[in-house]
Amino acid sequence: MSFESEPVRGSRPVVRRRRRRGALVPTLVVLGALIVLALVLAGVWTDVLWYSQLGYVSVYRTEVLAQVVLFVLGGLVMAGAVLGCLVLAYRSRPVYVPTASESSGIERYREAVEPLRRLVVLAVPIVLGLFAGSAVAGQWQTVLLWWNGVSFGTNDPQFGLDVGFFVFTLPFLEFLVGFLTAVVVLAAIASVVAHYLYGGLRLQGPGPRFTPAARVHLSVLAAAFLFLRAVDYWLGRYDLAVSDSGRITGLSYTDAHATLTAKGTLAGIALIVAVLFVVGALAGGPWRSLPIYGVVGLLVSAIIIGGIYPAIVQRFQVTPSAQTLEVPYIQRNITATRAAYGLESIKLTPYQAQTTATPSALREDADTIPGIRLIDPTIVSDAFRQLQQSRQYYTFPDSLDVDRYTVNGTVRDSVVSVRELNLEGNDQRNWYNDHIVYTHGFGLVAAYGNRGDTSGNPDFYESGLPSSGALGAFEPRIYFGENSSEYSIVGGPKGSPQRELDYPNGSASGQANTTYAGEGGVSLGPFVNRLLYAIKFREQNLLLSDAVTAQSQIMYDRSPRDRVEKVAPYLTLDGDPYPSVVDGHIVWILDGYTTTNQYPYSQSLSLRDTTQDSVTENKNSVKALDGDHINYVRNSVKATVDAYSGAVSLYAWDAQDPMLRAWQKIFPGTLKPLSAMSGQLLSHVRYPEDLFKVQRTVLAQYHVTDPNSFFGGQDFWQVPNDPTDQTASAGAQPPYYLTLQMPGQDKAAFSLTGGFIPKNVTSSVRNVLTGYLAVDSDAGSTVGQRRDGYGTLRLLQLPKNIVVPAPGSVQNTFKSNPGVSSLLNVLGLQGTKLQYGNLLTLPLAGGLLYVQPVYVSASTPGSFPQLQRVLVAFGNQVGFASTLQCALDQVFQPGSSTTQQCTASQTGTSGQGSGGTPTPTPTPSGSAGATPSPSPSTGAGNAAAQLQQALADANQAIADGQAALAKGDFAGYGQAQARLKQDIARALAAQKQLGITSSGASSPPTRSPAPSPSQ
Repeated sequence: MSFESEPVRGSRPVVRRRRRRGALVPTLVVLGALIVLALVLAGVWTDVLWYSQLGYVSVYRTEVLAQVVLFVLGGLVMAGAVLGCLVLAYRSRPVYVPTASESSGIERYREAVEPLRRLVVLAVPIVLGLFAGSAVAGQWQTVLLWWNGVSFGTNDPQFGLDVGFFVFTLPFLEFLVGFLTAVVVLAAIASVVAHYLYGGLRLQGPGPRFTPAARVHLSVLAAAFLFLRAVDYWLGRYDLAVSDSGRITGLSYTDAHATLTAKGTLAGIALIVAVLFVVGALAGGPWRSLPIYGVVGLLVSAIIIGGIYPAIVQRFQVTPSAQTLEVPYIQRNITATRAAYGLESIKLTPYQAQTTATPSALREDADTIPGIRLIDPTIVSDAFRQLQQSRQYYTFPDSLDVDRYTVNGTVRDSVVSVRELNLEGNDQRNWYNDHIVYTHGFGLVAAYGNRGDTSGNPDFYESGLPSSGALGAFEPRIYFGENSSEYSIVGGPKGSPQRELDYPNGSASGQANTTYAGEGGVSLGPFVNRLLYAIKFREQNLLLSDAVTAQSQIMYDRSPRDRVEKVAPYLTLDGDPYPSVVDGHIVWILDGYTTTNQYPYSQSLSLRDTTQDSVTENKNSVKALDGDHINYVRNSVKATVDAYSGAVSLYAWDAQDPMLRAWQKIFPGTLKPLSAMSGQLLSHVRYPEDLFKVQRTVLAQYHVTDPNSFFGGQDFWQVPNDPTDQTASAGAQPPYYLTLQMPGQDKAAFSLTGGFIPKNVTSSVRNVLTGYLAVDSDAGSTVGQRRDGYGTLRLLQLPKNIVVPAPGSVQNTFKSNPGVSSLLNVLGLQGTKLQYGNLLTLPLAGGLLYVQPVYVSASTPGSFPQLQRVLVAFGNQVGFASTLQCALDQVFQPGSSTTQQCTASQTGTSGQGSGGTPTPTPTPSGSAGATPSPSPSTGAGNAAAQLQQALADANQAIADGQAALAKGDFAGYGQAQARLKQDIARALAAQKQLGITSSGASSPPTRSPAPSPSQ
């Protein structure tokens, strides 16, 4: 401890002790800094290990290097500019500094700052530099795309510049101007404060007064700001080509004839004013006031030229003749939009969509349909869980996937899913079990898409634990999936205890165990690796557990989406990855999109809003796309993630996409060519749902190619709401995968489909179908070669003079049809729940056929939806039966012997019809696939038989009524309806005798009068 003497007080000097600063605060600061540094280093090095294990360390290196370089450059530019201005302002301060009275207290502020001046001069630039560096580093993709940009081979019609300028160069230039503007503004603020504190700027008196040095300094900064404003005005001319002008994206007539000129003029004025600031500062005398007049002139010009002039042109020239003047610019928008969304080669076919057809034509076309999908992947998830989950620690997603497999030599549309691990279902949760024992899911389950079994359950052809079925031998373990845990510790030395639960079985222990034998994780052999991961996951057990050995691996970032997003950060991924068995492995297939919002004249839309539908709103396993607005999209990459090894493969699906070509220059060697795709992988590739959603949204307006018609908007469409969505605000109807034959196709193909209705439909009165879109989704199975038809969009445009019911109208028809609703009332017994499956639409016999499965489930725990009936509609004809074949026969051949046989067997145990599902009884089982046991009571047996006979007779009455109506025999139609009423009464009486109450009214519904010939 040191001592210091002060002036003498009286006869003795006063000695003051100087306290030594404690070491606690510096120590805490150092420890905090070390902890932060350790966390950062652990994160960086574990990322290096993760990318290295996957073989994509070059991606991480490029990304990090770009961000570091930009952070340093951005920070140095900002910090250097602010520091230089502060130092210059201090060094150019006047020799005579105003006193406190002259500076109105500024002396007090200067005295307070002076002791900390050096700290402030360094700290302010450093802080601003850190913020600026972070902001610049966040633009690494913009900078790299500019540096590696390529030509699109298409010029915009206004400026004659390649589209690549707008996509790659313009965003970078705008970012650069914005960043430099921020640098100049912050440097100017710092300079003004410094000059004010040290007397270079005084505000007292008639106005601001500057020293010569301060005037030159601030004038140069003002000139730099105005120069950047001039550049910004000039770039704004090009920005008009990608901005929203109201009705369309791109230049409008007003933009081309007023705004464009205004921005160029303002750029010139801003440049002149910048020169005036420099001249005024250097010349002095009367030239000093010129910059002020220049600024006033610029502001007035901005108001008059930039605002009032375009408004006058719009109001008095464009508005009265908008349709005539805007036509060329609307045409630009139509052409660019269709090109940017891949709609240039769409095949448009006028389709008369007959509402009646001869039975022979219907039957002939129906025979070309290999199988209509009746198993709704959004409904049967509970059935998969109940029948195939096996244990509570497994699960299936809310929405299953649709795929195609060759079964017994025939390609089958299938509903598939993998049995994933669900730690939340395990009641023995602890660190060891969560990360050492329960490490993976097991097996893929597949069911026929066009039929169920005799009980209405999915008809599985691949199922069980261990997996068995028609798909042959494949690696069934799911270490990488959508529901995988945060991390797992797998692997171990040979001969060591097998700690990982493989699957439950009938052995004494009740389970089979395994040890991971692949290389899908990062090695934990080196102690430093274990230490780094212990820091990363904040888990000491990684260092202490005896289960973590030198042969152990750690798996993390296991979601297929997460893995692909990390190795391909430039891709926007489809919201629904799906699993397939490919070459002996389960792989996740993902669709990757390259997008931009800088394609000139192309219409901009929101990715999130466009890809939302009833499935994304109601099912957790399928997500709408995140992201900003886009006006260009390509499905440029197909990606796979091996469910066992976690290996990620990226395939250049659209190698001609300019965006992908630029990214390939940035990340060379990370994409495989299309020729590297195996035949099995190609056979499971499908057209992506989210791209289809975007394209159908665009086509709702841009099927109109005549600019005059487009201006009126009378023929705009919209996607209908999902008629099966019972929520308060029903979402859009999702697209459906199914196999069908579109007009113009030689044979049926696996396709993705969706329909259109008139825009702004507010009631069911105008809920008619206006268009039907399908895209060929079959990529073929030839190694490294896409099938020619894949990706072909076909749009059927329905005539305006024919009323073709839309999905919402058809759903209402199904529910309001007396025969159907009566039978549904019987099916919907008290304690059961009806669910309508996906309402499929497909062209048939010159018209449109609607098919919808009906599921029934009990309200008791453990019950699940079972397929019980199939609804079919063609025009005004409705079929409703226990099998698809019988429902089709009711529509195609009403009154025929085939129809009568189907009707007679509705409630029996007949053989399986083509693509149908016979049911043993009209009521669903109450639990997992069980059928109710017959009552020993003779009276109950008779009542049950009477109920079955009454239902069969009711079905026959419905068929006879439809046949009579088709012939125009209204007397026969009335007789059939009278029989139907009697049959329903008999069914209700038998139902009452059995002690079952109907959820509907006690009396059968009254049939509406038969339609008149005019109807």
